Amino acid sequence: MNNILVLYKSKYGSTEKYAQMLQRLLDCDICGIDDCRGSVLNRLETYDSIIFAGGIYAGGIAGIRQFEKMSVHLRDKRLAVLCVGASLFDPEALGEVAARNLNTDFLKDIPLFYARGAWDEAKMNIKDRALCKMLQKIVTKKDPSECEPWMLDLLNASGQARDWTDEAYLRPLTEYISCPGR
Repeated sequence: MNNILVLYKSKYGSTEKYAQMLQRLLDCDICGIDDCRGSVLNRLETYDSIIFAGGIYAGGIAGIRQFEKMSVHLRDKRLAVLCVGASLFDPEALGEVAARNLNTDFLKDIPLFYARGAWDEAKMNIKDRALCKMLQKIVTKKDPSECEPWMLDLLNASGQARDWTDEAYLRPLTEYISCPGR
């Protein structure tokens, strides 16, 4: 098996939970991207495959620019990006996330995978909670037939704690990383 590292940026815990699942499934190392400096940064070249995992916030993948700054250490590696969000999988929305985040020469050819995370307004910081409440208020004014799937999810999750993390979301990513010929 490849020598694999999962770098991750987790704000509320779902992405870290997926990193731990990947550690178990792939028998790999994991490291928070904020802790990846010094000796860990120097060891990046010893890995064959590197997965970056980050949560989606307002359409951006947390930590993706930090990951990109490591590009000098990541050349000739099998790379993948896992984004974690609260919405159901939607190929169109994932395409928008890719266009917004994987839009540089280094990132544009890296495959993007999606896993559904969790939602708990009680754990959100005040800024994130306020943004979500504002967005929910805007969405409630829309005709439900005009709502995109993520909008309906946002309304349905309001005021509730939900955890959708599931190892099954990782299957396409683990197959990709485990099959170097793909």
